[in-house]
Amino acid sequence: MTTPLARYEALVAAGELRPDPDQRATVARLDRLAQELAEVPARGSVLWRMLRKAPPPPRGIYMWGGVGRGKSMLMDLFFQTVAISAKRRVHFHEFMLEVHDRLRVERAKEKGDPIAPVAADIAVSLRLLAFDEMVVNNSADAMILSRLFTALVDAGVTVVTTSNRAPADLYKDGLNREHFLPFIALIESRLDVLPLDGPTDYRLERLGGFPTWYVPNGPKTTEALRAAFFRMTDYPPEDRAHVPSEDLGVPGGRTIHVPKSLKGVAVFSFKRLCGEARGAPDYIAIARAFHTVIIVGIPVLGPDMRNEAARFKTLIDALYEHKVKLLAGADAEPAALYPAGDGAFEFERTVSRLMEMQSQDYLAEGHGGG
Repeated sequence: MTTPLARYEALVAAGELRPDPDQRATVARLDRLAQELAEVPARGSVLWRMLRKAPPPPRGIYMWGGVGRGKSMLMDLFFQTVAISAKRRVHFHEFMLEVHDRLRVERAKEKGDPIAPVAADIAVSLRLLAFDEMVVNNSADAMILSRLFTALVDAGVTVVTTSNRAPADLYKDGLNREHFLPFIALIESRLDVLPLDGPTDYRLERLGGFPTWYVPNGPKTTEALRAAFFRMTDYPPEDRAHVPSEDLGVPGGRTIHVPKSLKGVAVFSFKRLCGEARGAPDYIAIARAFHTVIIVGIPVLGPDMRNEAARFKTLIDALYEHKVKLLAGADAEPAALYPAGDGAFEFERTVSRLMEMQSQDYLAEGHGGG
C-alpha cells in the first residue's frame, strides 16, 4: 500500500495540486502517524502481555485552517492509506449525535457516570478515530467533550480531526464556555495542532466559472444548486440520501434545523429561514457556523411579504458581515427581487450586498470577517 506522502507527491507531480509548504509539512506528519499506527502491536498481542499494559497510542493531529485549504483532501490521503483495520472516519456532528444517543441509554441504567462506559464501548473496536469538521455549536456537546475525549485517548484511541477554527476559537462566545476550556487544553496537550493556510483556496476554485445566483426557481436551478453542494463538499452524489443534517443551537436555547450540513456548507429553504419568526441571533448563528449557505426557493418580494423581506434583509446582513459565500435559487435577479411598492427603497442596500456577494473579490475573502 502506498503512503500518504507518496500519494500527495504524485498529485503535485501530476499538476492536480499546487506546491504548498503547509500541506507538505502536514502530510509529512500524517505520514509518520500512519507508520506509527501500523507499528503499534494489536490488542491482546504477545507484546501487550509482556508489558502487562497497553502501549500508549500515537499522538493525534488537529488540522485547522480556512475553507478550501485541503484539510479534507489530506485526511482522505491519510485515512485511505493507513494500514490498520480498526479505524473509523465520521463527520463530527454525526458522531456527537451517536454519542448523545448512547448516553441516553446509559443514563437510563442509573449506574453512575454514563460517559466512561460510552467511551469504553467506542474504544473497544477502534485505534483511530478520524473526524471531519470539528465544530461545537451547543452547550450539550461542550459539557461532555473533555471527559469523553480524555477517556478515548486514555483507552488507546488516536484522534485525527479537521476544523476551520484554531482550538482556542472553538465554541467561542458559547454558553457556559468555561466548561469547554478543558477540552481546548486537552487538544493542545495531546494532539499536534497543524495550521493549513496556504495560498490556494481549492473550494473557491470549484466555484470559478459557475454562477452563484440562479434564476428562475425550478428543476434546472434545483439541480444546479445540488451539483454545487456536492462539488464543494466532495460528497458522492449517489449517496445523496445520507447527507447529514443537524440542529444548530442559537443563544437563548432555540435551535434551527439545517436540512443539509456538511463541511461547513449548509442548505436551507427561503420558507424555513424567512417564512418563520426569526431574528438576528438566528442568522448570526448560521453565519458563524457555516462558510457557505445555499438558499433555495427565494420568491419575488413586495409589500405583501413585508415580514419575510425584513427577515431576508437581516439574514443577508449577517451573511455579508461574516463573509459567508451565498448560492441561491430565486424567481428574479437581485435588482428585481423587490421591484416596487412600500419597502422597495429600503431593500436597495440588500440588493447592493447581493450583487457584491457574487463578485470574485467577495468570494475570495475568508469566512468570519466583521
